[in-house]
Amino acid sequence: MYKVVARLSGRRRRALPTPQTLCSPSAARFHLRSGAVCQKAVVNPSPIDLLEMPPCSFKPEEYTGMSKERMMEVRRQNINPVTMKITYYKKPVFIHQGHMQWLWDVDGKRYLDLFAGVATVAVGHCNPKVIAATERQLRKLWHTTNIYVHPGLHEYCEKLTSNLPHPLKVVYLTNSGSEANDLAMLMARLHTGNFDIITFRGSYHGGTQQTMGLTSNSSYKYPAATSSGCTTVMCPDVFRGPWGGSHCRDSPVQTIRECSCAQGHCMANEHYIGQLKETFATSVPSRIAAFFAEPIQGMGGAVQYPKNYWKEAYKLIRERGGICISDEVQTGFGRTGTHFWGFQGYDVLPDMVTMAKGIGNGFPIGAVVTTPEIAASFAKAFHFNTFGGNPVACAVGSSVIDTIKEDGLQQNSLRVGTYLMTEMAKLRDSHEIIGDVRGKGLQIGVEMVKDKASREPLPPEAMGEIFEDIKDMGVLIGKGGIYGQTFRIQPPMCITKDDVDFFLAVFNRAINRYMDKK
Repeated sequence: MYKVVARLSGRRRRALPTPQTLCSPSAARFHLRSGAVCQKAVVNPSPIDLLEMPPCSFKPEEYTGMSKERMMEVRRQNINPVTMKITYYKKPVFIHQGHMQWLWDVDGKRYLDLFAGVATVAVGHCNPKVIAATERQLRKLWHTTNIYVHPGLHEYCEKLTSNLPHPLKVVYLTNSGSEANDLAMLMARLHTGNFDIITFRGSYHGGTQQTMGLTSNSSYKYPAATSSGCTTVMCPDVFRGPWGGSHCRDSPVQTIRECSCAQGHCMANEHYIGQLKETFATSVPSRIAAFFAEPIQGMGGAVQYPKNYWKEAYKLIRERGGICISDEVQTGFGRTGTHFWGFQGYDVLPDMVTMAKGIGNGFPIGAVVTTPEIAASFAKAFHFNTFGGNPVACAVGSSVIDTIKEDGLQQNSLRVGTYLMTEMAKLRDSHEIIGDVRGKGLQIGVEMVKDKASREPLPPEAMGEIFEDIKDMGVLIGKGGIYGQTFRIQPPMCITKDDVDFFLAVFNRAINRYMDKK
């Protein structure tokens, strides 16, 4: 188990001793949460035992900006009011600075970031290589549109498509994932001449009026007309769904559900494909435009499907005139470990791939990549995007791909992610409220339940209590699932096994504390 380092006095962070007051020549060395290495001094005990964080040599700048109280006042008065509803934690985290897998708040407290701005910071906060590429471009050319020919756009598109299989070779650059998915919907309908699009229940594909039709989670839907022609099919969730077993998914960790399937045969897959066929028979016309899905559901709670589902679904979609679209906004760019793109894990070739988030490591950039044939269908009118292909965005995107390759981050995702999941599965086996551990690489979900027999979701108040405790111990994770019942772990791909060990100790302690109170 992880070591307890100090019992620091005071309930409020600002009451903690400073590094200078803690340092003593005759005391034992330990790592402060700020990352500084100091000496352990004799201090009064605290109600919270702090687990020792992995060391970090980076020193954040001292924060001298707006007060926390003023920030919250502005947040309430001048910023989109929904922001207050979605602010994480009862005691919000006021982020000041980041470096690789670490974040610091305005008080100097250090956090291990295992959510990466919702699976966005692929290669680490303020990665020096990306900073250098961005600075070089900023000194040369900030902006021009693609009505002019500038090298950065062409160099980047060539590099991006070189990492995709033939014939996915035509790039449309956008500013976000929602915009990319919105564009993909339009292109699919124009190319096929059909209108209806099928997606999974529990999916999230964006917040524009068009993509809201694809999104199948009531929390993200407004009582207004959104894109018609979007039909949801039962998500082939082998843990929470009606069918599932212990060999269904492409993950180092399988469900604890019993399975009587013969080797190479999956009854759960047959049932879920049957649901898709029933949707064809009852809910859509005989000809459809597209099938839209994430290789692993992100917002839905890192949901994985039976191994052969996509291959069979793609065949059925194409028989009805539709194209297949893989939403790689969260699963792309090496995050799943075994492949650069999530769809490659299913041995399928989509007709279109959408991407954002990790593509720019936090810089606003997205893309649709498709075939020349589909692109030709979209040339019936002018499509223009002022910021798509911006020189700075292209420089950032190009640097991200280079960094993933040079630093072996795809391989690190596989190695560290597999270790995290297999160790987390041991905690699942020892805690009744951990129902499922799943994922691939560093796209991981931990589904919490009242008990393993019922698989009923752990209530929101319980999730919130554990979530808050994990944050207080210095780790930031996410939440997802239709009922908010799944902890999401999607960190920068540069995290280490030492980081994982620290998180596992924190997570185990938070679960034990909750169970002790219960």
